Amino acid sequence: MSKDKVVLAYSGGLDTSVAIGWIGEQTGAEVIACAVDVGQGGEDLDVIQQRALDCGAVDSFVADAKDEFAEEYCMPALKANAKYMGTYPLVSALSRPLISKHLVQVAKRCGADTVAHGCTGKGNDQVRFEVSITSMAPEMHCIAPVRDLALTRDVAIDYANRHDLPIETTKHNPFSIDQNVWGRAIETGYLEDIWNEPTKDVYTYTDDPTYPPLPDEVIIEFKEGIPVKIDGVAVTPLQAIQELNRRAGAQGVGRIDVVEDRLVGIKSREVYEAPGAVTLLNAHRELENTCIEREQARFKKIIDTKWTDLVYDGQWFSPLKGSLDAYIEDTQRYVSGEVRMILHGGRATVNGRRSETSLYDFNLATYDAGDCYDQSHAKGFIEIVGLSTKLAAARDVRFGNAVTFGDQDKSAKLDKKTS
Repeated sequence: MSKDKVVLAYSGGLDTSVAIGWIGEQTGAEVIACAVDVGQGGEDLDVIQQRALDCGAVDSFVADAKDEFAEEYCMPALKANAKYMGTYPLVSALSRPLISKHLVQVAKRCGADTVAHGCTGKGNDQVRFEVSITSMAPEMHCIAPVRDLALTRDVAIDYANRHDLPIETTKHNPFSIDQNVWGRAIETGYLEDIWNEPTKDVYTYTDDPTYPPLPDEVIIEFKEGIPVKIDGVAVTPLQAIQELNRRAGAQGVGRIDVVEDRLVGIKSREVYEAPGAVTLLNAHRELENTCIEREQARFKKIIDTKWTDLVYDGQWFSPLKGSLDAYIEDTQRYVSGEVRMILHGGRATVNGRRSETSLYDFNLATYDAGDCYDQSHAKGFIEIVGLSTKLAAARDVRFGNAVTFGDQDKSAKLDKKTS
């Protein structure tokens, strides 16, 4: 009789390496490891794949998904100007549905009916993984060894030592870190005291912006909302992010320190580094300001916020998010052109933009010679814009409800004094 199979989201670290045997002991199932590269760096995929087998997995799969992540997850976030609470560019939230997609594919290929992940019961990622998995495969079951099977860090270290697993158990890092090509998230340790300032060892993607190198000027060319060239050199989305991670990171761009409202109801102190993401988001938003019509742009801000909240909450595959995708994609048809930026001292500042699809008309905007704006139209325009408010104010006067402006005597004295 064949055993049940569980597909485990495998990182190659202590917790998920121990989880391979731990799940087997606790559930009686065979474990299949699946590692997905979304640009997090670190060890070679072949090393991770072999480690999973050495730790007891009956099979091990790896996927190089960096381009897929950049093109199909980061670029939609860029088009949506996605920053949760106005600051967080969805670093972890974007990778979870992609990892879940690969887990489900492996599970179906191997005949598994359960998927496992390494999240705790306090964070957002447990929701993102499980909602994504069941959105693609409603018949799938989900387990979390840390949350469901009492796999604490102490237990993991003891288990690894007793079973002589090929994994480091002595290295102590006070932080919980998640990273990919879009950015890096750091939490826990002394950062949980929100008065404590992050020390230099927190940061990897960015250099200290206090003493930056000379300013770095960069020109980013977009086509329909996607970066296609940097300083005239053609790039893929992945290459654009990587290049700007390097250049903006050297200037300390993209450091974020925020007390964040988690989906599970907890406020959490989060530190992020996202130099490439922040630079691209700043550039893209300014190009939209140049190319998108006023009312469409106003409404898009509402759509962008809802899209961001849905993705943060693990609803990547929801019907509403799909509908919002369609609107956002439609708005990008004219978001093409170049944006010039200065990267320096922790800031990515736009100082130039040009586009063949721009709605900026110099001859309408100028106050100098060549002005083609007929100012005589303004008086009638103002009358129409203010007409409904004027009628309402006149009614208030008739019924004795006119707007008052405080003590008239005091106002008079103030006028006399200032004169």
